[in-house]
Order: sequence, then C-alpha cells, then structure tokens
Amino acid sequence: MPLPVILPPTFAQRLADAERAQVGMWVCSGSTTAAEICACSGLDWLLIDGEHAPLSLASIQEQLRAVAAYPATPVVRVPFNDRVLIKQYLDLGAQNLLVPMVDTAEAAAEAVRATRYPPEGVRGVGSALARGARWNRVERYLQRADDELVSLFVQIESAKAVKDAKAIAATPGVDGIFIGPSDLAASMGLIGQQGHPEVVDTVQRAIAAGQEAGKKVGINAFDPALAHGYLDQGVDFILVGADVALLARQSEGLAALFIDERAGREPEAEPTSY
Repeated sequence: MPLPVILPPTFAQRLADAERAQVGMWVCSGSTTAAEICACSGLDWLLIDGEHAPLSLASIQEQLRAVAAYPATPVVRVPFNDRVLIKQYLDLGAQNLLVPMVDTAEAAAEAVRATRYPPEGVRGVGSALARGARWNRVERYLQRADDELVSLFVQIESAKAVKDAKAIAATPGVDGIFIGPSDLAASMGLIGQQGHPEVVDTVQRAIAAGQEAGKKVGINAFDPALAHGYLDQGVDFILVGADVALLARQSEGLAALFIDERAGREPEAEPTSY
C-alpha cells in the first residue's frame, strides 16, 4: 500500500509564519553535494538557479532531492517566463518558483496562469507522471496545488519594472517580488554599480511599492552593508551569497595567504566572507 506524502510548507507559507527576514544563498554550481552542504548550514532558504547556471531539469530535480531532508526551503528560478518550462519545473518537484525579468503586471499575470491548472490557468495535468505530486501520492494534489502547494515570486530587475512594481506585486497569485539590483543597475546605465546612490534609491522605491501592495519583498545583496540596510528597511527575504562566490573568494584567500604572503607580495584584497 503506498504511503501518503505530505509536502513541506511553501516559501510563501514560511514567510507568512516567519518572525524575521528569511536569509538565504544561491546554489549555482549544479553540485548536489554543494546544495546539501548549504541546506544544512542554518540558512533559511536556498535559490537553485536555472537562469544563469548550467542546470538541466534532471540536475535541478537531483538538487531538490538532496536538500529535501533539511530545513532550508528551496526556491527554483526558471530561465524565463515560459509556460512550458514552468510546467516542467513544477512537475519535477519545485514548489516555489522565481520568474526573472517580469517588467509588467501583464507578464506577472502570465506567470500566474502558467502555475495554475485550468480554468484559472494553463498548466498541463500530469500529476500521475511527476515528482511534483509524488506520482499522485499527495492527497488531492490537483485540487490543492494552486492555493496550497505552489508559491510564485517574480523578479523586479529593470527601471521599467520598478515603475510598475506596485501593480506587478498586486497581481493576484503573485506571492511576492524579488528585486535584482545587478540587472536594475544595468538598465539604468550603471552596470556593476549596485551600490550607486541612484540604484539604491530605485531599489528602495521598489521595496516600498511591494510593501504598499501588501506582498512579501525580497532582494539580492552580497555586500553586507547594503544587505543590512535593506534588512533595516524591512525586506522579508534576502540572498547574501552564493556557493560559487564563496568558493571563488575563499580559494583566492588561500592563494593570498599561502602564496602571496610567503612570496613577499602584497595581497590584492583581504579574503571576504561572502
């Protein structure tokens, strides 16, 4: 007799119950070992990135399996706002999705439709074939998926999106917005300058717009000073590092400590913690 499966709370549910901002990191390496190490680090959530990392559907599914035993909540970023990809990501077991480059409320509504079954949406029905419903072992998955078992976040990462941020956030079915300062800075002609005062001011306006819409607001901030500032402003969730960035910076730190110092060279920079 098959065992009934109870899925964990969605990220939206975790945020609703949280008494503080949820702090997480990116998982971009594609390594299930790295994902598992990060999942039991004590961080609240992980973002498994399907946009900028070389991840296949199968490798994302394996990372979800690797982190399932741990408290950190996995969120998966799809490459772009595409109903076919969104269907596949949900079917492979991603309960929480982040959709990048959402510039308008219309695009946000399209993302919502992609996550929902008819008649409210356009998601194809394949629960008997897919890990998302644990092959029909999640009780009443088809009836509960839209409102209980899936959460959706959309990314605000352009000057155009910031102008429409309140309407994007207020779109029914969107659980929250996530601000991407890197692409936002680029759209403002300030590429690579996430800490520029104009970028920070625009980010703050996007945060305020999401809060005014009554939705959860998140942001990416590897710079600790910026991250603490955004947390002080009341963001609900934040990413403060990445597996690949940690490896890059700490390996550079080892090279500086054991090669540059012993050779009498001045290290270019102190090792960082992010």
